[in-house]
Amino acid sequence: MESVSQCRESESDLQCILFLFLCRTCCMEAIMKLQVLLSAMHLSDYTYIDRLKITGDTVIINQCDRETDEFAEVSGRSIRFLCTKERGLSRSRNRAIREADADICILCDNDVVYCDGYEQKILSAFEKYENADILVFFIRRPERDKPVFDSVKKMNYLSVMKIFSPEIAFRRKSVLELKFHERFGAGAEYAMGEENIFLYDALRAGLKILYVPVQIAELMHTESTWFTGYTDKFFRDRGANYYAMTRRFYWILILQFALRKYGIYKKENRPLHALKMMFQGKREYKAHENISGW
Repeated sequence: MESVSQCRESESDLQCILFLFLCRTCCMEAIMKLQVLLSAMHLSDYTYIDRLKITGDTVIINQCDRETDEFAEVSGRSIRFLCTKERGLSRSRNRAIREADADICILCDNDVVYCDGYEQKILSAFEKYENADILVFFIRRPERDKPVFDSVKKMNYLSVMKIFSPEIAFRRKSVLELKFHERFGAGAEYAMGEENIFLYDALRAGLKILYVPVQIAELMHTESTWFTGYTDKFFRDRGANYYAMTRRFYWILILQFALRKYGIYKKENRPLHALKMMFQGKREYKAHENISGW
């Protein structure tokens, strides 16, 4: 009888050990991983991320004059430093998404300085809003010193127009079928609006986008690499951008921009001329689109 009892106790102990092992395995699988996807140009090495206060895993796409691919483990961070001769911000974003391997990714530029605890803030939000594919956070910058919304909001075709790229975080598996339009963005034919097109495509694909009014970073005060004033090219680019976003309602977006932003551009351009340039940009983009089949 004693041996039978001992055998049962051993079986019970084994079951407990197996249960604890399975629990530990499940917990490990449930822990999400975050990677910052930094798009930059002409960096000498990966240490630049220290200036941005990036404390976690990072994929750096460094557009420069060489082709290299380096890995490093530094201070608990896994860093991939990929140098490429490719040009264009959208190409950089697309490459970063392809090369990433984390569950959660957030876009980053070389003028974003992260707040303490940004990783936990982002991961906690994705754990809380488990049905969201994309979360948009708040980055303080000169033109916006407070969040767009005071509470968590589901984003739509109007609200996503207020967002800029480094505020966008996503479940990587949710966006693998999407891409940034490589004719748009800094260093491309049209110098703006790639994030708006990306978010419009995401909404059309049925992805759920939430705005989370939590600050994760602040923008450095640097000169824009693409904005040179409200020139004819600016308005042509804007018109092309709106048409790439929506074929049906681009004209409404063009009209609202000409009226709503008049106070900002009135010293450099006239409303009717701004409208003319935006519609011209739309026509030029459409003509090229028909030829290229994009």
